[in-house]
Amino acid sequence: MPEQQETAVYTHGHHESVLRSHTWRTAANSAAYLLGSLKPHMKVLDIGCGPGTITADLAELVPDGHVTGVDQAPGVLEQARATAAGRGLENVEFAVADVHALDYPDDTFCVVHAHQVLQHVGDPVRALREMRRVTRPGGYVAVRDADYAAMTWYPKVPGLDDWLELYERVARANGGEPDAGRRLRSWALAAGFTDVTATSSTWTYATPGERAWWSGLWADRTLASAYAERATAGGHASEEQLRAVSGAWREWGERADGWFAVLHGEILCRKQV
Repeated sequence: MPEQQETAVYTHGHHESVLRSHTWRTAANSAAYLLGSLKPHMKVLDIGCGPGTITADLAELVPDGHVTGVDQAPGVLEQARATAAGRGLENVEFAVADVHALDYPDDTFCVVHAHQVLQHVGDPVRALREMRRVTRPGGYVAVRDADYAAMTWYPKVPGLDDWLELYERVARANGGEPDAGRRLRSWALAAGFTDVTATSSTWTYATPGERAWWSGLWADRTLASAYAERATAGGHASEEQLRAVSGAWREWGERADGWFAVLHGEILCRKQV
């Protein structure tokens, strides 16, 4: 792993193929481990909110409270605001923020949530300390991240192993840790949490529609997103190699027996009173 740094480059960027994935996410399919701890009055911070679909769900779940969605990318926040407005939500707002240095006072939020964020930051322990700082005593920090090395699929289409090896190389060169899911509990303990509940859950793609969607977004992302640009600019892959990986995704998606599982690590950390 490269030497730790404060900031990291967001490997995926915000190409349409990336947002196609992000807008599919809901509180139910991406934050189920947190939902039982939410109360109607809570004040929630959603870090790395992207296009705001999870943020909007959280706002609906705390109707007497308030949700603030933050992201480092100003452009994607316009889509998040449109998502919330389209659902008629008035208890949600959005702002630009850096998880390493949150511009909020100590003990501000009942819940601080981050989905697929810590795998992309330069110093996840510092990020968790910041999340802990702005959480009220008795409140929760909730984090969920994928673990790329634990992803598994069938059949073993030639080229998908190349995809995984390449993605991990590019992500680490950008300063992130793609196998974040398995590390979340360790990072939380290093950040000073003592009450940490660690769980895991999966996304599974197996129906024809699911296979077509998942393989299509990765096939497109491999050729046209910021990830593709960073793979070639960083000397990690040639355009020909990227085309081969994209084709492998298409081939897998067309297999009637295709199955893909994404493992996520989850932590629900309670801040001591």
